Amino acid sequence: MAAISREEVAHLARLSRLAVTEEELDTFAGQLDVILQAVAQVGEVAAADIPPTSHSVPLTNIFREDVVTPCLTPEEALSGAPDAEDQRFRVPRILTEDVAS
Repeated sequence: MAAISREEVAHLARLSRLAVTEEELDTFAGQLDVILQAVAQVGEVAAADIPPTSHSVPLTNIFREDVVTPCLTPEEALSGAPDAEDQRFRVPRILTEDVAS
């Protein structure tokens, strides 16, 4: 695999709208080359007889059972609110109706 060039790094920086110095071009080229080599190594290890996985160990029963527990009544929840209306917290309006869609 060929090393990534300064020109390619500059092109990526332009696409990403990043301002980079000449010194950073050299630094990033070296760093990106190391990253690309590591990814290439992972690609070499991947074998057709190994199924793709999302986790290193199988996940089973990752969800807890739903259990109903006591909670606050609407009145208790709203008791400390500065303002409430129709069993809801009342907050200042921050959007107007003429929002462009």
